[in-house]
Amino acid sequence: MSAQGKKVAVLLADLYQELEFWYPYYRLKEAGCEVVAVGPEAGKAYKSKNGYPAKADRAASEVSADEFDAVVIPGGYAPDLMRRDEHMVRFVREMHERGRVVAAICHAGWVLISADVLRGRRATSFFSIRDDVRNAGAEWVDEPVVRDGNLITSRVPDDLPAFCRAILEALGE
Repeated sequence: MSAQGKKVAVLLADLYQELEFWYPYYRLKEAGCEVVAVGPEAGKAYKSKNGYPAKADRAASEVSADEFDAVVIPGGYAPDLMRRDEHMVRFVREMHERGRVVAAICHAGWVLISADVLRGRRATSFFSIRDDVRNAGAEWVDEPVVRDGNLITSRVPDDLPAFCRAILEALGE
């Protein structure tokens, strides 16, 4: 699968889950995408749950949905911090409204909830936020990857191969 020339934002904040950030980051680069780490502040290094740093290339306040073909939202505890940032929530909402690929794994469903993009959709997540996803109006299912139009969701790091395949397939359409 090739997504040559596509531009993808991977969101970043403190307490991100390492595999859920780095695996898609490098897999999408490998497929020919331009991958941009987007955090609350450009140039800042954000630490994972285990202290591993990742530096934001751009600030969420500086990016526009018109620039990107997809956004990937990793899990961990970072989504709880991401959804507190109005610019990150706006960006995800605008990506969804423009029909761009919006991919979320694990606890990243919290960002989708805050962006109000789950109503009437089919999705999955880490099981502990199942009720949150349902209460946001989605049909929650326990599957490795769920694609509902431009929305792609997965549960846990073990689902990353299927998650990345689904993203690349969507980018290739």
